[in-house]
Amino acid sequence: MERIGPLKDRRNFLRTSSLLGAGLFVPKVNFASSGTFLTNENIHEFGKREGYAEQISILISMMDWMRFVVLRDVEGISQKQLDFLLDENSNTIGALLMHLAATERYYQIDTFAGIPKSKLDFGVEEDVWSAASNLGRAGRNVLKGKPLSFYLDKLNEVREFSKAELKKRDDSWLMETSEFFGNQPTNNYCKWFHVVEHESNHNGQMRYIKGRAI
Repeated sequence: MERIGPLKDRRNFLRTSSLLGAGLFVPKVNFASSGTFLTNENIHEFGKREGYAEQISILISMMDWMRFVVLRDVEGISQKQLDFLLDENSNTIGALLMHLAATERYYQIDTFAGIPKSKLDFGVEEDVWSAASNLGRAGRNVLKGKPLSFYLDKLNEVREFSKAELKKRDDSWLMETSEFFGNQPTNNYCKWFHVVEHESNHNGQMRYIKGRAI
């Protein structure tokens, strides 16, 4: 999928990003019906979060901020926009939302030792999680016709589990290292930061698709 948009769109994106960074543009997001209502008054202030270790608090701050942006950008999206395909090889916004949940679930399985995979199904069959992870043809076939609430509910369920587990861990756990990306030493902090970065990457795709949906 082509990632370079018109120059005007890039300028608008940079202008909006600068306002967000300055804390001047604070849209209201209300997804109470799906349990994903974000009310953090200090959403733009990264720092200590109650119940979390110091560095894990920073991680939670980033996770909350990026999710805030994702939810804002899909607020009020139509079924047509959710299922819109740019071409026969692309992914829908709905599939990408489920892909975000599936990726986070993957890192739960990888980093939360001792939790059986079966406990992390969140009411979804494994073939659906597989389609969400791999996208492509499987994602196009399986992830369509589902309402926005379906995707938001799964994003929220997966995130709430992550936050509950991260509350049980300390900063030394965050720095534990294993071979991962390219078989290179990778700590849990890097893995979970990738969850944030991954949402940012696909949020850009979803914005583009939403603008092209007709």
